[in-house]
Amino acid sequence: MMSRKDAAARLALTEPVEDYLKAIYELETRHGVAATSDVATALAVAPASVTGMIRRLAMHGYLDHVPYRGVQLTDDGRRAALRTIRRHRILESYLTSVLGYPWDRVHDEAERLEHAASDELIERLAVALGHPTQDPHGAPIPTVDGTVDERPHRTLADLAIGERARMVQVSDKNPQLLRYLAEIALQPGTAVTMIAKAPFGGPLTLRIGTADAMVGPSLAEQVRVEPVTDARTVPPRARKSTTG
Repeated sequence: MMSRKDAAARLALTEPVEDYLKAIYELETRHGVAATSDVATALAVAPASVTGMIRRLAMHGYLDHVPYRGVQLTDDGRRAALRTIRRHRILESYLTSVLGYPWDRVHDEAERLEHAASDELIERLAVALGHPTQDPHGAPIPTVDGTVDERPHRTLADLAIGERARMVQVSDKNPQLLRYLAEIALQPGTAVTMIAKAPFGGPLTLRIGTADAMVGPSLAEQVRVEPVTDARTVPPRARKSTTG
């Protein structure tokens, strides 16, 4: 009987297969498993099509079924997913650092190129960039051997009034969100302080550098941060704010 490893090796890593494995990895990272309905939403395809592809990926050893919950990647599936993610994030890094693309335009370009670029080209780009560990949006870049930093981070919305933090990551999939964050100078590495939180789901007032800005809770939930360990408490008093 063919082993799981042999089964996985016989299924070509075509563009659809890579897209499915990458989407399942991202869902599994957030939820522990990937439900069929969530995969369908992430890839904008019909649930029936997802069911067929999941059955095929499981048959070839890329997925395990979790009863009544969804699927999880096997070791082979995880390696394949991280290979595609590495390609995507290195391409985004090269597009921004070398070719001058703004960070809100690189996702779609990298989506197209990640399936066509050879492994040799990707590694040459990595060398040219000095082996980056994060992409322009702060997402960790997996290593060649499939190691990746998966530490969870708090969101901007989690900060208490007066708490300071450093932005570490935001999704690359919403260009409008990225353009707005650039307008208020909130990008990976930027220090930010929570100044005020309006009640009943109202806007949050942030101090970014020497300027204040107001953002909605839904935006704040998409921005990952890490606390500044030597932070001092800042009085919850906002100066003149800008809206957006």
